[in-house]
Amino acid sequence: MDLNNILGVVLVGGKSQRFGQDKSQVKLKGKLLIDYILTEIKGEFSETLIIANEKISFMSSNNISVTKDFKSGLGPLGGVLTAMKWIKQKNKKYKWISTFPSDTPFFTKKELKFFYENININESKLFFIKSEETRHNIFGLWSLDLIDKLEKDLSRGERKVEVWANSIGVSTVNINYKKPDPFFNINTKEDLEKAVKIMNND
Repeated sequence: MDLNNILGVVLVGGKSQRFGQDKSQVKLKGKLLIDYILTEIKGEFSETLIIANEKISFMSSNNISVTKDFKSGLGPLGGVLTAMKWIKQKNKKYKWISTFPSDTPFFTKKELKFFYENININESKLFFIKSEETRHNIFGLWSLDLIDKLEKDLSRGERKVEVWANSIGVSTVNINYKKPDPFFNINTKEDLEKAVKIMNND
């Protein structure tokens, strides 16, 4: 898999109803939550794009850009389409986008490399990571060939990643891991406290 053909994309959801604020801007052990994922992925791609609708802070890097959703209220699928449109508008060469959430502090480049090493790009236009029978729909590799279909379905009202992915066909790569769970995500203040405890026990 040629990583030069892939744009890394971090989807920042904005203010979380359950958390009460933008999770990406919360500090975990003195480090912004978004910087955990950026630290792991920024060296893997020639460019990384953050989709964020509010002004956010993140680690300084020459190869990280930020853009807003082309239209608000469309959820993660809207963020995916925004990244694809950004590639087209900027006349970039990328053929794929690789998406990540901003709230998974234990995900590492080790899982990312395993994901790519086990993908057959002739098999599908869309790939998700799976672990312990759970499909992680935000950890995805999306072909730019999907842009027209995605735009059409969003305009018809589709919002759910799970439903849309199943409708077009998706392949999964199963990842076995040792704890801590790389897909553990911070949804609540209790999750944040749990993450601190996990880090303290390492």
